[in-house]
Amino acid sequence: QVQLVESGGGLVQAGGSLKLSCAASGRPFSTYSKGWFRQAPGKEREFVAAITWTGGSTSYADSAKGRFTISRDNAKNTVYLQMNSLKPEDTAVYYCAAVFRGLPTMDRDYTHWGQGTQVTVSS
Repeated sequence: QVQLVESGGGLVQAGGSLKLSCAASGRPFSTYSKGWFRQAPGKEREFVAAITWTGGSTSYADSAKGRFTISRDNAKNTVYLQMNSLKPEDTAVYYCAAVFRGLPTMDRDYTHWGQGTQVTVSS
């Protein structure tokens, strides 16, 4: 059974940093593109960042550019989201997702999802 498990969320002060991890198990996801999305209370889920299976191409939402970095370690079947200079508006549940190919920014294009990890940024 396919499984994506996020970790690394928590409570941090504005200006701080967090590094999220998403570990894949159940099948070889090393050749899948991976994405990070987030959903704040009362809002729709939105794209944050994505990375191809080689790590050679990445895509970021405007809100993440310059502050967040997506990376992956295929040997560990894990994708990361380093988040720096966090703001209260970054508060959300962060989800990891996987898709066989491409670098989509729409959540409907992803086929596998994790359960999410809460990130709370205090002012």
